[in-house]
Amino acid sequence: MPRLSVFRSLRNVSAQVIDDASGKTLISASLKDIKKSKNSVESAKELGKTIAEKCLANKITNIVFDRSGYKYHGKIKAVAEGAREGGLKF
Repeated sequence: MPRLSVFRSLRNVSAQVIDDASGKTLISASLKDIKKSKNSVESAKELGKTIAEKCLANKITNIVFDRSGYKYHGKIKAVAEGAREGGLKF
C-alpha cells in the first residue's frame, strides 16, 4: 500500500504519496501549489483534498498515513481529514 507522508515547516506544509516497494514518489503537493493559500489549518485541509484528487485520478484509494513524527493535531490532522473527505481510505 502506498504511504502518504506529511512534512511541516514554519512556512509550508507538503505531502507526498510514496511507493515503498519501488522507493519512488508517486504524487506530491504542497501549499505552494494551491493558489491563494496561507500557512493555516484551512489550507492544510485543502492540501489533503488536493492529494486525494490526484490519488483518485491515479486509481489509488487505500493508503497508509505517515505523520513523520509530528503530533496528530493542527495542520497534520487537517491534511488527514481533507484526504479522507476527498475519498482516500486509511
